[in-house]
Amino acid sequence: MHVLYYSPGAASFAVHWLLLELEIDHELRALDLKAGEQKQADYLALNPDGVVPTLVVDGQPMTEAAALLLTLADAHPGCGLAPPCGDPLRARLHQWMFHLANAVQPLFRLWWYPHEAAGQAHADAARDSVRPRIEACWDRIDAHLGANGPYLLGDAVSVADFYLAMLMRWSRNMPRPATSWPHLAAYARRMRARPTFRRLYEREGLEEWA
Repeated sequence: MHVLYYSPGAASFAVHWLLLELEIDHELRALDLKAGEQKQADYLALNPDGVVPTLVVDGQPMTEAAALLLTLADAHPGCGLAPPCGDPLRARLHQWMFHLANAVQPLFRLWWYPHEAAGQAHADAARDSVRPRIEACWDRIDAHLGANGPYLLGDAVSVADFYLAMLMRWSRNMPRPATSWPHLAAYARRMRARPTFRRLYEREGLEEWA
């Protein structure tokens, strides 16, 4: 049995989506992040970082969204969402997953919580500083999709695309959201057209960016 600890629209979004895509039986356990449920002792015993997602498989907790996506895809090779080891595309998949996890996702924390790095008095300046860095990521990915798409690895969708779509969604209320770039906008339409995306929205009670 798979148990996913999640919060609607948070970093658990892509993992929940993949569970639906792979038709894996699972149980959902929602955490109220604003109420601080992710910092309670029983949850910290599963995930000492106090963040989502946590996926418990056969009683064993696993964390980190990018790692969970790769693990789930590798456990279901018939899905075709992760090239096998030895395939040249495998290295490209790793490149994109690490880029999204290390170069793109952390920038959003700086955007949403600028006071953590700069203090409340300099929060606006910190946000102004991180915005062009996020937009530079969209520049690069949009150019890549234009030259090598329609998906990150080419013709076939992979787990990296579920991850990227989640990060794009996070930009929806920024002054220049990811869908302002033409290839990313078309990409978003393709990913949102997947039947599992609609099911995901229904289950998480989401409406915006649908």
